[in-house]
This record gives sequence, C-alpha cells and structure tokens, in this order.
Amino acid sequence: MKKVREIALETLIKVIKENAFSNLQLNYTIENNEINSKDKGLLTEITYGTIQRQLTLRKILSQLTEGKKTEQWVEILLLMSLYQLIYLDRVPDHAVINEAVEIAKKKGHKGIASFVNGVLRSFLRNKNKLVKVPTNEVERISFETSHPEWLVKYFISLYGVNETEEMCKANLLPPLATARVNTNKISVEEAINQLKEEGYEISKGNLVKECIISTKGNFANSTLFKDGKITIQDESSMLVGIAVDPKVNEQIIDTCAAPGGKTTHIAEKLNGTGKVISLDLHNHKIKLINKNVKRLSLTNVEALQCDAKYILDKFDEEQFDRVLVDAPCSGLGVINRKPEIKDTKTEEDIKKLADLQLEILTKASKLLKVNGTLVYSTCTITNDENQAVISKFLRENKNFQLDNSLHERMPEKLLSSRVQDTGQIVILPHDFNTDGFYIAALIRKG
Repeated sequence: MKKVREIALETLIKVIKENAFSNLQLNYTIENNEINSKDKGLLTEITYGTIQRQLTLRKILSQLTEGKKTEQWVEILLLMSLYQLIYLDRVPDHAVINEAVEIAKKKGHKGIASFVNGVLRSFLRNKNKLVKVPTNEVERISFETSHPEWLVKYFISLYGVNETEEMCKANLLPPLATARVNTNKISVEEAINQLKEEGYEISKGNLVKECIISTKGNFANSTLFKDGKITIQDESSMLVGIAVDPKVNEQIIDTCAAPGGKTTHIAEKLNGTGKVISLDLHNHKIKLINKNVKRLSLTNVEALQCDAKYILDKFDEEQFDRVLVDAPCSGLGVINRKPEIKDTKTEEDIKKLADLQLEILTKASKLLKVNGTLVYSTCTITNDENQAVISKFLRENKNFQLDNSLHERMPEKLLSSRVQDTGQIVILPHDFNTDGFYIAALIRKG
C-alpha cells in the first residue's frame, strides 16, 4: 500500500505538471485510494498547502539548488517537503526528510535520494536566512501569502494595502463547508437538528437565511443531501439566486449554469412553477446539472448544451422574464478552493476574459423581455471583469439601467460591510469567509 506522502506527490504532479484542477484531482485521489481519515487530513494539508505556498516555496528552493536542473517530480517532492518543514509544526523534521528520501529512492535512484537528502538538510541548517521576509510592502505580502507580485499590485490598486493583505491571508484558509436548505421540503431548524442527530456540528450561515455551515462532517454523506433537501453551495453563490428574485410562473434562463447550484436555487424559488432553462458548453456538465436536478426532484428545469456566444441562434429575443449570466471568469475570488489559479492566471487573461464576458452579456440581454431583470455575476474580484464590463455594456445598451432595488433584496449585514454601488455588490473573501463574488442587476426599459 502506498504511503500518504507518496500519494500526495502523485496528486501534486497531476496538478502542477499536468494542470489538473486541485479540488477535482484531490477528490479523485481520495476516492481511488485506501486512505484512513487521519491520512486524508494530512494528504489534503500537504496537497493544498504546497499549491497554496508554491511561489514562496520555489523562491526558497531556488536558493538551495542554485540553478541545478532536476526532473519535475523531484522538484515537486522538494516543494512538498519544504512545505512540511516550514508550515507543519506537528510533523517531525526527520520524518519528513526520511520519507522524501525513501520516495526518491523508489521513484528514482540513490543519486536522486542523496540529492534530496542534501537539499532538505541544507534548508534546516540555513532556515533563518532562507525564510527571510522582504521589507518592501508588495514583496512582503507576495512572500508571506504566496501571491504573485503583479496580482498583489493589482489588488492594492483596487482595495488598498490593508484590504489586500487581509484578502491574501484569507485565500490561504480552508473554505467553509456550506449548504443551501431547500425550504420547500424542510425548514432550516429541522435540517440543523437532523444533521446534528447524524453527528454533524452545524451552525446557521452568516448572510443567507437558508444557508447552513458544517464544522464537522461532509454534507455529501448526509441523509439530507441524498434525499435532495440540501445542496452544497457557497454562501456568496446563494446571493445570486436572491438577486435574480424569481416570481411564480416566470420563464428564466441561466446561460452558463454548471454545476447547477444557481439553476436549482432559482427553480426551488419558483416552487414547482415556471421554467428554468439551464445552459452549459460541455455535455458532461449538462449531465452533472441533470444529476443535481434529479436528486432534488425538480420538474421545472431543462438543461441544454449550448455555447452562450451562440445563444441567439437557439432562442427568440425577448423570450425570458429573467436572465442570469454567471460569466466565465478568472476565478480570483475562489483562490482558497483552487489555489493554483493565482500561479496560472495572468493580467492578460483578465483582459481577454472581459471581452468574452461582454460578448455573452450583450447577446444574452437580447433574450430579456422589457421590464425584465438581467443579473450578471462572477466569482472574481477584478474591476476589469466586473464593474468595467457593466459600465461598457450600459454605454452600448441605453435601454438598460442598473436595478436600484437589488440592495433591498440583499442581507443588511452584507450591505453594511463596505460601500456598494447602486445595483452592484462586491464581496471579498475575508468579508464573511465566503467566496469572493460580484453581482450586478439590470432592468431592460425598452
């Protein structure tokens, strides 16, 4: 049987070398290996921690190897070992080094094992000199929180130094385990009590009344989840369904819907009436939406494969009462869930995405009836992909205006957290320990 650190190395190779998504790859690894609960925790810690701290770890490793070329798996083995030596106090140094050497022997040869041993022991001898925090503000935040300097500068330009530092620190914390209660089937209080009976530790959400938080226990294993009474969803994401504000018998389209959290929330709010058309580009994601719809016993959802850029070829103009564009984005609001994002995205990526987002928004807007509501949302916190997209859209579409009533639908606690522009909401990851999100609501006037 493979040891947990060997499994961690294989997982990290998939993410760093082969560009797999960390959350999906880790889930796959756990499902396909015999790992006890204690080792699952260590595997998750090593995998996410190494990816989260990769930039800082690479800066330290470069000083130790002094430009020596190594195979990528050896480099990743050293990175995950350095992570444990620096950030995991409960793991003895000798255990980390011994296991790294054993893995190097098994996967490579004695020469590689000797090299790994030498690098890690050199780190222990020179730790204070190598883990030296820069004094420059941008460099310091970058080093301490392992965010690239361009991204730190970008965030500072939007939110200032203090807010940026708090946000970057929050991106290193594990996300809260949250779920949305289907209050058509069960009350929040009943759901909490039932989960507690199953051994879960549960509290109410910070913002949304139908949100619950688990500090012990995986929602996916609960009876409530299997019975379709709860849906695993971040609390910020739940606010999108509230922003859409569906009414009985309305026809609504969700243009970029997978995995279906917002679609099913809207469908639940319709309480068995109306219809939600749920679109996604990929067929396997349509299957995922349908799986969720079936589990929740929803009868008012139709999931269709469709590229949102060609939405006008499939639907008539002014066909829907409400339109949701949860646009493809850089994902910089969910770094704590997908830590590789900050190491793979570039400023140029953000600019390109903004063009795509505006194109989708413009085409989707034509499907909306007069006096209907258009909601635009992203799980990112960049101005280019959010406020700038909406500003440009409004300049080019004079028949739309921001919806002043959006704030009336939002929780008061959210609105008091920071200054919010009319019809637009920004949530940073450290505000309420949720995903970073942007939501805008617009009304079509003609």
